[in-house]
Amino acid sequence: MRHDARLSRMLHVLIHMDKRGGRTTSDTIAQMLGTNPVVVRRTMAPLKRAGLVTSDGGAGGGWSLARAVDGVTVREVHEALGSPSVLAIDVAVDHKTCPVEGAVVAELGAVFRATEAFMLERMQDVTLGALAMRASQI
Repeated sequence: MRHDARLSRMLHVLIHMDKRGGRTTSDTIAQMLGTNPVVVRRTMAPLKRAGLVTSDGGAGGGWSLARAVDGVTVREVHEALGSPSVLAIDVAVDHKTCPVEGAVVAELGAVFRATEAFMLERMQDVTLGALAMRASQI
């Protein structure tokens, strides 16, 4: 099973961008993440559409934060990335007519929904500024 690590990677990148100030090129971000600039541009594009970053092409161009880190929540970044599931586990629906599977799916589904709702609430309470402050204390 593949896990979606874009949220943690983008939080990492956005905080570094704040600490650097100015613009950060796709090449620089790619080196930071051990990927290539095309992947960076594809991943940053939804953040730009959400108004979290801006970009300028050409010499001296790059990515910049559109807002102060104290005003950006983890949930906003998560939603900009398409709101991928925050849980890596899911229910199996292999035997739709089996009452045991039906009970398991119903109960686990309720637990998973409640867990995801809690996590999203918590993400709303954490700003990039708070993460940056925590990073500076480590």
